[in-house]
Amino acid sequence: MAQTVPAPPQVGLEEKLGERVPTRARLADEMGGVVELGQLLGKPTILTLNYYRCASICSPQLNGVASALNGVALEPGRDFQVLTVSFDPRDTPEIAKRKRENYLKLMNRPFPPSAWRFLTGAEQATRSLADSVGYRFARQGGEYAHPAAIMILSPEGKVTRYLYGTNFLAADVEMALREAAQGLARPTVTQPLGFCYVYDPEGRRTVFSVTRAAGGVILVLGVVFAVVLLARKRRREPVP
Repeated sequence: MAQTVPAPPQVGLEEKLGERVPTRARLADEMGGVVELGQLLGKPTILTLNYYRCASICSPQLNGVASALNGVALEPGRDFQVLTVSFDPRDTPEIAKRKRENYLKLMNRPFPPSAWRFLTGAEQATRSLADSVGYRFARQGGEYAHPAAIMILSPEGKVTRYLYGTNFLAADVEMALREAAQGLARPTVTQPLGFCYVYDPEGRRTVFSVTRAAGGVILVLGVVFAVVLLARKRRREPVP
């Protein structure tokens, strides 16, 4: 009997606002020590899920985070922190340490190393974290297909906001962090923008998805058309 091969998981992101990350998940820090995720929380947190050998959107996304943080008026390490977690079990603490050193060099403001952690972990732990925030990725050969988004967590580890893409406005990041400090979960109005980019495993790069973009435009135009027709119909109806 032929064996059925399960389809790979769908790549994307399902917002889970108000849900909590697994605080008991055990991760490895930059020195190889084991820490529980809950030990790293306690303040508003920017969570990024990446893999350190990524050849596509991970570096531009982390560059975008660094650029935005240079314009945030909050104090890193006191008012907020960043946790970057690799979901590739092949990544090691040594690689994570070099990554942190590289990104701290992009900061043109005082930024303590403890305010931006680069973590690794076993597949079960990192998958559990990704699932808790609705972040779905899939391995394709030696690479991964994954969405472009960062998550904002409250000090207790509750998901309060998603920001999509690889470039972020400092004002948006700062507002999201201030809301996270209050435990306020806000929906993302720009969610469709995060899905206009897909991973091309053959070219190992991110390409613009014309089909998805066109679908989004058609959907918006359809809604506008329906509203206009309804408005005209109401104007034509006789007033009793």
